[in-house]
Amino acid sequence: MAGFNKVVDSYQQALDGLENNMTVMIGGFGLCGIPEGLIAQVKKMGTSQLTCISNNAGVDGFGLGLWLEQRQIKTMIASYVGENALFEQLFLSGEMEVILTPQGTLAEKVRAGGAGIPAFFTATGYGTAVAEGKETRVINGKNYILEDSLTADFSLIKAWKGDTMGNLIFRETAMNFNKDMATAAKITVAEVEEIVAPGELDPNYIHTPGIYVDRIIQGQFEKRIEQETISSN
Repeated sequence: MAGFNKVVDSYQQALDGLENNMTVMIGGFGLCGIPEGLIAQVKKMGTSQLTCISNNAGVDGFGLGLWLEQRQIKTMIASYVGENALFEQLFLSGEMEVILTPQGTLAEKVRAGGAGIPAFFTATGYGTAVAEGKETRVINGKNYILEDSLTADFSLIKAWKGDTMGNLIFRETAMNFNKDMATAAKITVAEVEEIVAPGELDPNYIHTPGIYVDRIIQGQFEKRIEQETISSN
């Protein structure tokens, strides 16, 4: 990797510098748009005591469920965690701290972090356990709570196409949290389905400019379906 060429040839290179006790954002929504190879490499590395920011925690045995198996997550900041029996066990036993966050608030906390906004007011969660210990304010007659933004040491994201300079295009709903998380970390690593030469991506359709991406690697994806329902007909 040199100059504007951000392509790395191995997952070891892609995750160089990731250490214990760091904060890591993981793109995806359920199992849609998750960086499967990067997640598997972190499991292989055994990096632990991580603070993980993700909409959810994969499923048992796949996605972030792999990290749960090895007790690599110290604190989980998430919106939805209903797919993991192991996740429930770790939380109830006190082995893992869980900070549940309303989904829209989580998205805005990440977006704000990437935009350099330290905090913002939202009405979501006022009067509930979400608001406990947080500053409140009445604005134009409506109650709001102050939410801190989120940033990370690493963001591990998945895109459809990228060029060697790190410009990214996401495909449909697989964009989910990936686009915002790309902007909110010290080091952003993108795992993509296809890497092309500079100039091959239409600039009108680039979702994340390469300035936000530090490393890019081509991966292979299982794209597992979370809950498959087949008609009896």
